[in-house]
Amino acid sequence: GRAIVQAVREFGERTARIDILANYDNDTENESKRSPLDALVRKSKLLQEAARRPLVVGVFQNQDSSFIADMVEQCGLDLVQLHGKEGMAAANPKLCGGVPALRVMDIETKSCSSSGGATEDETERDPTRRILEALTADPLAILLDTSIKGDKSGGGTGVTFDWTIAEALQNNGLPVLIAGGLQAENVETAVSSVRPWGVDVSSGVEASPGQKNHQQVTAFCTNVRHAAKEASKGF
Repeated sequence: GRAIVQAVREFGERTARIDILANYDNDTENESKRSPLDALVRKSKLLQEAARRPLVVGVFQNQDSSFIADMVEQCGLDLVQLHGKEGMAAANPKLCGGVPALRVMDIETKSCSSSGGATEDETERDPTRRILEALTADPLAILLDTSIKGDKSGGGTGVTFDWTIAEALQNNGLPVLIAGGLQAENVETAVSSVRPWGVDVSSGVEASPGQKNHQQVTAFCTNVRHAAKEASKGF
C-alpha cells in the first residue's frame, strides 16, 4: 500500500507531501497490536527514510498557475522553480499547487566567456537594489542565474556572474541559490566564498546537451559537500 505522510518544514510554515512506500497490507495484524507510541515511532522512521531522498523540483517558464498546479499534483513535486517573467507574486504557494517556489532572477552580463565569468564592470549596475526592491514574501528563496545581454533563451549560459551580488543579498537576510557557469572545478570556491543557501547546476555537468556526465555529477556533489563542511566551521 501507499501511505501519505505530511512533513512540515519551517520555511514559511511550509507543508510538503512525501510519498512513502510501505507494505501495510501485509502487516495489518501487527499494526493493530501496536501501541500509539510504537505506531508513531514506526511512522517517524518511515518519514526519516523518505526524507533522505532528494527533493523533486519542477522548472517552469511562463506557464499559468493551473498548469503548474496540475504538474505538482501529477508528478508529486516538492518545489517549483519559476524561470520566466512571471513576477514575484507568482511564487506564492497558493499559485504553485500548494508547494513553495524558487524565484529565478537573472543577472545580466555582456560577457559570453565561461573562462573567468563576468566582472563587476560587465554586469548590470546595482542588481542587488533591483532585486531587493522587487522582493515580496512569496518565494521561498531567490535563485540567481546569468543572462547574456541580447540572448532570450534563458539559462544554460555556462557563464558565472559576480558572486558578490549573491553575498550582498544574503547579508540582507535573503536565502540565495547560485546558478550560472558552475562546474565541479569552481563550485567549491562559490560555496566557500558566498556560503549560499544552495547551488544549481545543469550544463556544467553534461557530457553533451541533455546527457549528464556521471563522473562530473559525482565530483560536483563531493566538492559541494566538502566546501559546505569547511564553510560551516566556526558557525
